Formats: sequence, structure tokens, C-alpha cells
Amino acid sequence: MKLRLLGTTGYHPNEIRHTACLMLPEVGVILDAGTGIFRAREHLATQHLDIFLTHAHLDHCVGLTFLFDVLFGGAVQRAKVYADAPKIDAIRKHLFHELLFPVAPPCDFQAFDGPVELRGGGRLTYFPLAHPGGSLGFRLDWPGRSMAYVTDTTARADADYIDKIRGVDLLVHECYFSDDLADFAEMTGHSNSTPVAQVAAAADVGRLLLVHLNPMFNTVDPVGLEVARAIFPATEIGVDNAEIDF
Repeated sequence: MKLRLLGTTGYHPNEIRHTACLMLPEVGVILDAGTGIFRAREHLATQHLDIFLTHAHLDHCVGLTFLFDVLFGGAVQRAKVYADAPKIDAIRKHLFHELLFPVAPPCDFQAFDGPVELRGGGRLTYFPLAHPGGSLGFRLDWPGRSMAYVTDTTARADADYIDKIRGVDLLVHECYFSDDLADFAEMTGHSNSTPVAQVAAAADVGRLLLVHLNPMFNTVDPVGLEVARAIFPATEIGVDNAEIDF
């Protein structure tokens, strides 16, 4: 299975990163619809597209307004967008308000009401995360491979969600701040390097990939990769347009 990183920062794009968007082209799945979703067009490989939103903050959903271009002329006519019901209501009422975006993009919403079956014999489950306004973490399992996506939460060595992600081959986890900005992580509902690595170690995952990195810094590693690797050696930094095998 290949994971394409379409956007690896949060809050706003910078010169080297777009906001949150991950894609699994083989199964027609996108996780979050940040500004990086415009890159999905060249990777569409199925006749369907399922988009799963962790929450409705703009850096995770504004890309829904790009879907006219993403789907133009391709095999996918409409995308299906999964999210919590209150988040769907907010997107429809505000992001798609006629004074902001006058024509609704080609997508249909589906409120989460239990695990979602994925192509290729896979299954997506979700779990709550602590974040202002609420967020969801995702676990995706196929026979012989698995991954989890945890973003917009404050990691802790004893986080409630550790059991939900235990043993996955690949953990994609937000790491917005370096350890010297841990106070800002706590204040804003985001994570810093050391506790993210501690989560990966406690959950006994195979690999850790850091995303949702701070856009104030136009560097490949704005969070201190060596700090995380000292705790969990199999840690990598997410880079826009990278392709990850798992």
C-alpha cells in the first residue's frame, strides 16, 4: 500500500508545504482535505473517492472547495465525504455559504455512524481526540497491513487513544511544535516532539511519520527529528509529495 503526502503542515501553507491531506490512491481514500488536495488530481487511480475528515478547521477542510478542479474530466464524478454530523452541518452552513462559495462542489456527505468498509478488504475505525472543537483519529486496517492517522491533539505518554492505534505498521501523527514550544502545544491543542515519540513507543507501532508541522519554519525538520528518534528510532519527517510504502 502506498501513502501519498499531499499536505504536511497545519494552519496555513508555506513555501514548501500545504495543509493537511494524505492520499491512498490504490483504494481511493483521502484523509483530510487541506490545501494539499489540489495535488490529488494526478494521483486518482479509482472510479470512486472517499474523503475522511478528522474535523472541520479550515486547514483540514478548505480543500473541499477545490473539488471541481480535482475531479474535472476524470473517472470520479462526485466524492463522498465522511465526517461527524456537527462538522458536516458547519461546513454546509459556513464554508459552502452562497456568499463564500456560491456553487456546492461535487461531493456528498455521510455522517459517521460506525466503522467504514474500504476497498481492498479494508476497514476504517475512528476515535475521539482532545482538541478545541473536537477531532477524530483514524485507524485503517487491511489484511497484512495497517496505519493510523492522529492529528490535532496533544500527545501524552499515557494518551487515551494509544490502545486504538496499538501495533499499526505506520503511525502518522501530528507534531506541530518542537519541545521548546511545548507550552504552545498545550495551549493550542497540538503536539510536540517528545510525547509524540512516547506515544509511538507505548503503542508499539512499526514506524512513526511526523506531519502537521509548524508552517512558520520553511525547513524540512522544524521540530527536531533527533529528539523523537532518541525515544523512537523509526521516526521520519513527512515531506510534501513523498510516497510512503507500508
